[in-house]
Amino acid sequence: MQDDRAEQDQLIETFDGRARRRSDRRAFFTAALGVAAAGGAFAYADPALAQTSVTDSDVLNFALNLEYLEAQFYLYAVNGSGLAANLTSSGSGTAGGTVTGGARVDFSGDPLVGAYAREIAADEQAHVAFLRTALGSAAVAMPNINISGDANGAFTAAARAAGVVGSNGVFNPYASPTDFLLGAFIFEDVGVTAYKGAAPLLSNKTFLEAAAGILAVEAYHAAIVRTTLYSKGVQGLIDATEKISAARDMLDGNPTEDQVRGIGPKDDQGIAPSGSGSTLTANLSPLNSNGLAFSRTPGQVLNIVYLNAGTATMGGFFPNGVTGNIRSTT
Repeated sequence: MQDDRAEQDQLIETFDGRARRRSDRRAFFTAALGVAAAGGAFAYADPALAQTSVTDSDVLNFALNLEYLEAQFYLYAVNGSGLAANLTSSGSGTAGGTVTGGARVDFSGDPLVGAYAREIAADEQAHVAFLRTALGSAAVAMPNINISGDANGAFTAAARAAGVVGSNGVFNPYASPTDFLLGAFIFEDVGVTAYKGAAPLLSNKTFLEAAAGILAVEAYHAAIVRTTLYSKGVQGLIDATEKISAARDMLDGNPTEDQVRGIGPKDDQGIAPSGSGSTLTANLSPLNSNGLAFSRTPGQVLNIVYLNAGTATMGGFFPNGVTGNIRSTT
């Protein structure tokens, strides 16, 4: 009997220990993610939007704005035309905005990049359709988008700010397959960090799983772009990615370092390798010291796509701002 009692006590202690560990892990992740459930929404952890609650619809509509931008860029590069009107209107029928610029890229000189571009274009169009279906009547209309490659276009403004071209230079991402890759590089890493940063804001697990699925696809896209640029072995291209990365770091501010969440003042990287010879190591996956992908808040993402490090509600690739409730960098 004593042996049975001792065995029962040991079993109870084991279960208690497991319960405590589960509670500790839950507390750790709650603190690490910095979120708190509140009436079906999450209290936003960004200090710039402290005390503001965002709904799942707000978060998905914010993502939809980014998908509109990416889909239009890739579809124009592949087809010379963008999304159909039925994929740009709001869920309640309001017409979508306009697209400035966009042109078909001649991929005949690099058919492999053309194949990548066609795959990514189809994926981005599918993301738009999926998010619109998930949101239903709550889906926002596409805002006005600038993807022009001329002297007054958003791509040129971004390239000038990064020092990829001179103050009077022009960057046209539709001029060649290589220029197209650099244009895609401007978007893809930002998309990955945007989805990762927004994930803790979602309260519906089905939406969270769907967002994780899109995040994975965006990460694949970013890896394709980064790997293809790196494999060309052109130092000028590597240098250009470092300049674009530095510009994004400048635009998105200096948040306090958090190695668990992947947040920090240096949350961006180009594709420059480290080491040399037998120690040469590529940098195709931009990660922190814990091997984690970086996160950006919606405000930081807007700083980048608006091409404005300060307080802004419009600019850059969204000349009149994004649509929905998450519109301002602050």
